[in-house]
Amino acid sequence: MSAYISETEWEAFDAQGYLHLGNVMNDGELEALQERIDEIMMGTASIDYDRVMMQLDSDPDRGGQPGPQSKGHKIPTLAYRKIQDLEWDDRFLSFLQKPLFRKICEHVYGKGTPVDCFRAMFMNKPAREGTPLVWHQDRWTDLTMDPQITIWTALDPTSAENGCVKIIPGSHRELINPEQGSGFLTEEHIETVVAKCEPVDLILAAGDSVLLHNWTLHSSEINTTDRARRAFSVCYMHGDTRSLRGNTFTRVFGSGAVR
Repeated sequence: MSAYISETEWEAFDAQGYLHLGNVMNDGELEALQERIDEIMMGTASIDYDRVMMQLDSDPDRGGQPGPQSKGHKIPTLAYRKIQDLEWDDRFLSFLQKPLFRKICEHVYGKGTPVDCFRAMFMNKPAREGTPLVWHQDRWTDLTMDPQITIWTALDPTSAENGCVKIIPGSHRELINPEQGSGFLTEEHIETVVAKCEPVDLILAAGDSVLLHNWTLHSSEINTTDRARRAFSVCYMHGDTRSLRGNTFTRVFGSGAVR
């Protein structure tokens, strides 16, 4: 896709809370990102692991449940559930700073507005595994402004069988459970809100990206296939956003952006 989104496409995003961007990869870029994330999981990448948050999908010390999200490499395995802080890796940083993504941020936050990366995160559903993710909206109450957009990129083909992301179009217009800081729905909300809607499966080819409004309701199931379902998700936020916990963020667009 070119570094341009039409007004019609922006209208569709505003109405539905998501927009397929298509394949945004340069030649060889998908293979390079696939290779790098496998290196990071196996502990062989030239990256400062003390800066990287990693979580096992199935931790043998926790009876097969997901492990804690903490800094540092755990064990050499391709069965990690989440890896965050990937803006500190040169390949993933180069990808998340694509001209198209800069244009998207300019449209959402305003031209000339500094943009920070709230999180650059690998999400994985290993073969025959994967942790179910219940319906929720992405939000964080410790921030002075809600981040508005996430760009979700498939590193493997996605399908209903391997735990693709499911969304509810149009659900981004309001917060459904504002009292819950993490945005997760209660069972009552799921019964009264989700049950009345028609979820959409985000079926993507490897290398495809989707623009998501962070309040768009989404969930996913386990992977029932023999191949992993890997993805890279970047949440972009207004650069003036502050964390009430004192967390700091990486500038990715605008003055002072990391290179």
